[in-house]
Amino acid sequence: MVESTCTKSVWDTKTQTFHGGQEHMFLNNFIEDFSVTTNYLSTPKGALEAAKQAIHDIHHYPAANQEPAKTCLAQFLWPTDYQQHHGRLLMGNGASELIDLVVRRCLKQQEGSSDSQPTWKGSPWNVQYQEYQRSATTNGFKILPPSSPDRVNMLCIVNPCNPTGDYFSVEPLKAWIKANIAAGGTVIVDESMQPWHSSDFRNDSLISEHAFAKEMWEQEKVSIHVMHSWTKIWSCTGLRIGSVICPTAEHCEALKKIQVPWSVNGPALKFVEAVVQDQDYLQETWQHTTRLRAHLVERLLSLNPEWIIHGKPFLSWVWVDMRTQAMADKAVELARQAGVPVRSGTPGYQCLSFVRVAVRKEPEVDVLISAWKSL
Repeated sequence: MVESTCTKSVWDTKTQTFHGGQEHMFLNNFIEDFSVTTNYLSTPKGALEAAKQAIHDIHHYPAANQEPAKTCLAQFLWPTDYQQHHGRLLMGNGASELIDLVVRRCLKQQEGSSDSQPTWKGSPWNVQYQEYQRSATTNGFKILPPSSPDRVNMLCIVNPCNPTGDYFSVEPLKAWIKANIAAGGTVIVDESMQPWHSSDFRNDSLISEHAFAKEMWEQEKVSIHVMHSWTKIWSCTGLRIGSVICPTAEHCEALKKIQVPWSVNGPALKFVEAVVQDQDYLQETWQHTTRLRAHLVERLLSLNPEWIIHGKPFLSWVWVDMRTQAMADKAVELARQAGVPVRSGTPGYQCLSFVRVAVRKEPEVDVLISAWKSL
């Protein structure tokens, strides 16, 4: 058994994709959530207080233009030249809303083309976050396997890849895009987990590749979108904060035309205004996540040296191949019973022997390791 009955009831499996982060509400002995890839530091206190204070203004509509939060986020993304790129940035109710907007816009662009059915492909890795494929399937794209050599009308890659932990640095990423997208196509690169890379994350990210995005649009009519869910790095998944960087301001305007008004609520906007100023939080994230991840890996391999650990050292989780489905299922159940749920690789990903474990502080890791001593 990989899902409890109560967790299954949260999802309409006919229409929704399974996701972690739901079990805590059903556990009377809940200690820590290892099933989600949020920052081990929990929510930044100053930004949380700003969101709390914004509750007092809920009798007013939030800003329809998302300001000043959008400008604050633009300054965070591009500290020296944000004014040049501000018009290409759009915020949304989590990345999920923006994913659907871009997929629908791509579908509309493909109408009238010679292709009978537009094609979609994900990353070159065997599995990635499923919301992109779910949206593409819902909107009628033909889904090609990751191994397909064909160029596609829509290309979506999660980089770093959640859950596998694979990562393209920026130059190989650009080469992979060029080799896999058809002329006139749409690309989404999800960099939600990329800010964990280091304090120099911008220089290994597509957010800084303005010339590349311009070249692909002007020469190939390929529109590249860089997607972020900000709720992981700042541990605020309940607020739903996402953004997309479009290739041009005109692309951004096209998305706004089909976006519902006020999709980002007042507390979320105030949270963003405050959180982008919290440099100490990010410095602590970069300083300690790699150390804590290495500690987690060491503890896991001390239980079973035959387990295979996947993922880059800077990431906020580990992707563990426990070698058999029986062992992975038992690990999921034991973690749940101990109040420290982990993410099974079976629902959604169909990786039967895998478990995803978030990076957390040493005392909480001790609880998980203790729960798994019988494996």
